[in-house]
Amino acid sequence: MTDLRNEMDSDLDQNYSLNSNADPKNMQELTIYVQNLLQNVQDKFQTMSDQIITRIDDMGNRIDDLEKSIADLMNQAGVEGPGPEK
Repeated sequence: MTDLRNEMDSDLDQNYSLNSNADPKNMQELTIYVQNLLQNVQDKFQTMSDQIITRIDDMGNRIDDLEKSIADLMNQAGVEGPGPEK
């Protein structure tokens, strides 16, 4: 998570800062600048959302594998699994 935050902060510093060379000169340039800014933010948000979903899916798969491994170990040890919940 820290990597995502550092990457986002770095991108904000690089791509979204107003410097003397990027200052809009008129309303049309300002409009284009804001549209580009919003598109960049949306793209970055989508990328981060995709990364988070991928990590959640990976974690779910790892949990499933862990549960299967525990069940296999319990079977090898001759231990019964948990009974039905009351």
